[in-house]
Amino acid sequence: MDPIKQFELEKEENIRKQGEDQSLKNLSTKFIVDSAKYQYTYNFSWLGRPIIQFPQDIMAMQEIIWNIRPDLIVETGIAHGGGLIFYASMLELLGEGEVLGIDVDIREHNKKEIENHKMFKRIKMIEGSSTDSNVVEKVRDIAKKHKKVLVILDSLHTHEHVLEELNLYSEFVGEGSYLIAFDTVVEYMPEGSFKNRPWDKGSNPATAVKEFLKNNKNFVVDQEVENKLLITVAPGGYLKKIK
Repeated sequence: MDPIKQFELEKEENIRKQGEDQSLKNLSTKFIVDSAKYQYTYNFSWLGRPIIQFPQDIMAMQEIIWNIRPDLIVETGIAHGGGLIFYASMLELLGEGEVLGIDVDIREHNKKEIENHKMFKRIKMIEGSSTDSNVVEKVRDIAKKHKKVLVILDSLHTHEHVLEELNLYSEFVGEGSYLIAFDTVVEYMPEGSFKNRPWDKGSNPATAVKEFLKNNKNFVVDQEVENKLLITVAPGGYLKKIK
């Protein structure tokens, strides 16, 4: 057998077995819960900007972007802009494409840092609610100029908001690409873990994804991503469009 093919087959088998190891998955959940009290995801940056993600999810996104080669990446929720910079740097490596960031409040100090970054040449930003009809129409106008769109949802994490985002932004995703809902992990953390936030167990991206998939059979959960990572903010949130 070709050694490269053999390596890939062995990897796939290990990922499958890893995903079936419940004790290992329990350890992963414990790590996520225990590290959250130290705001673990705030420890990392990409090319100088805070990215507020697990390194594992950053690696997963790198693989997805490299494999599907989108020419437009849409991210709802900008925060410090590390995500936008990361996606733009991946498209820079691919040699084409742009990133569109949407946030209801793009803070001036973050906006300035993003605009001064070398990767800003591939970034556009829209200030406004991701579910506002005017904002969605602007996204539609931009998306129709591109061949392959990848969408990442990482803004307000309530059930109602994420479900509306899923329904609205799924139209921009073509077959073979992804619609990704971050922070589905909220559903698997102890109730009350997110004080002073409007989301919690029972109302979060995971519950929104579950309802979305009941009515939209064009998307499926890419379970291999979760099985591969083990530690992820998006268990069940990597949705691949299959038709």
